[in-house]
Formats: sequence, structure tokens, C-alpha cells
Amino acid sequence: MITPPKPVPGDRVAVVSPSAGLPGLFPLPYELGLRRLRELGLEPVEYPATRKMGASPRERAADLHAAFADPDVKAVIASIGGDSQIEVLPHLDAELVTANPKPFVGFSDNTNLLVWLANRGIVGYHGATVMTELGRPGALHPATRDSLHAALFTTGEYALPQSTAYGDVNKPWDDPATFDAEPELRPAAGWRWHHGDRVVEGQAWGGCLEVLSWLLMADREIKPPEHYEGKVLFFETSEEMPPATEVFYVLRAMGERGLLARFAAVLVGRARAWSFAKPGTDRAAYTADQREAVLRAFAQYAPGTPIVFDVDLGHTDPQLVVPVGGRVRVDGPNRTITVTY
Repeated sequence: MITPPKPVPGDRVAVVSPSAGLPGLFPLPYELGLRRLRELGLEPVEYPATRKMGASPRERAADLHAAFADPDVKAVIASIGGDSQIEVLPHLDAELVTANPKPFVGFSDNTNLLVWLANRGIVGYHGATVMTELGRPGALHPATRDSLHAALFTTGEYALPQSTAYGDVNKPWDDPATFDAEPELRPAAGWRWHHGDRVVEGQAWGGCLEVLSWLLMADREIKPPEHYEGKVLFFETSEEMPPATEVFYVLRAMGERGLLARFAAVLVGRARAWSFAKPGTDRAAYTADQREAVLRAFAQYAPGTPIVFDVDLGHTDPQLVVPVGGRVRVDGPNRTITVTY
């Protein structure tokens, strides 16, 4: 795996929308995210489709090509996710991208591009987008800020912290009052360990579980089972809040395909249990049901696999960056998780 050179303060970074051009609909969190990038010392560069809703897959691929090919651009950051990035993958020029490797940062639907890059030997970063984490009302969460700063600017090991509070409730992005105060957080328990009796180290692979399921269904970018031998699977679920049965079905499909038994350990992101469409969800019940679905799948296909639940790596706040294709050490006896940026 190639870890692309990191930017330094003063560098230009591409801001792209490989999925949805939501910056055009919701400028408030987007402009705030751009300001925060500048506060980190980076100069954002936009492309034709960055703020364009309904941009074609070819247009979005062209923006990615321009960003990777520009020698003055030192990293590429997604504005936000969406649900159509899988349509962009066939239009990507692998020769161009691999000849110009750069850090790519994004999550959710950007799982598509992160897996695509990892399959071509380039480490990417599952983490903050401009509109969500960087555009967080009030202030960047300190844990998100520290993890993102380490991933963007440094190399070496980084111990993921455990949160004592988290949030998953959003307010309307078209209301300026939303951005006057930080989101409300609620108490968070520590990580939950299952078979945490050993130390496992391997390359991280995964992302948003719904997006991984689309790649599986399309038979796109999913390698033979032996490709995943010894890797550390990580996954999380989105604001779509799939029911526990669907989580089990996706993992069962991975098990039937021979994938689950190959992973040396698993990190499961803290489940998001609120959305505008489902504001009254019982958080405790939803989280418990999802946990049981994961345990059921691994009991069937990969019993004994170490699993850590409630890691802050997904659609909740704070959010920690995971290097896709980078090293991660899961230390059960010491109850630590260390990634290499």
C-alpha cells in the first residue's frame, strides 16, 4: 500500500462532490466547512460539479481526475456523501489516479472511492467531510479535530480515544440559528468488546455497511475471499438507519461469499439512531438489536472473531478517521485501538 504524501499548511486541497452536489442546496454548513479548512491552514479549491446537483457521473469523475492530476493540489476532500457514487467508479481513470496518489478524505457514500483506491494500492481516509464534521455547528468536536489533523498532516500511530458523550441529532441546515450553538450530546458508554482476548494487527477495510452492500450486489470492487485474509473489517450504518434484519442480511451475504471468516478482527461504529424521518427511535433498543444482528452473523460464519462495538467512526458525533488500507492494531487485553496515519 502507498500512503500518499501529506499536505502542509498553506497547501491547496480539492473539495469535490463525487456523490451529491449538496453544497449548492445548503451553503451554510458548506461555507462554514470551507472556513474551517482555511483555519487548518489549507486553501480549498472547488470544481465545476462541487456545488452542482444532478451532475452526471462523467462530470463528477472529471472533477476527481482534475483534482488528482493537478500538482498544486495536495489532498482531495469530499464535500459530503450521497447515494450515487457507485455510478462514478466505471468512469475513473485508474492510471491517472495511481500516477498521482493523494490523500482522499470522506465517508458514507465515499466508501465507494475509498475501496476503489485501496484496491489500487492507495491508502485513503474514512472520515470527515466538509459539510458534516468540518461544518459542525458551533465548533469542531475536539476528538474529530485532533483525529482529522493527525490524518491530514502527520504520519505514524494514533490511538483512537473513547468518547464519554456523543450526538446523532441534526437541526435544519437552511436555518442560520442552527449554527449558533454546538449540537447536544448525550452520555456514551465505552467500547464493548467481544472476544477481546488477543492482539490483532492488519490493514483496515470497510466503510458504510449500506454502501458495501451495493458493491456486493453490483459485484464491483469486491475481491476474492483470500484478499481479505488478516484484514480488520470496520463498518457503520448511516442516517438511513437500516433495521437489524438488514444488517444481518448484508453480513450473511458476506459470510456466504466467504469474506467474514477471513477478517482477523472487526470494528463496529456507534449506531446512529436518529434521523429527520425517524426522530422517535428508541436508541437503546435500536443499538442492542443491531449489536445482536452482528453477533449472530459472526457466530454463524466466523465464531471467535474479536469485535469491538461503539467505536466513533461513522455517522455520529464525534467522528474518528480510519485509514482504509492503513494499519490498525486492536489490542484486546489493553482495550486499545491504534491506527497508523
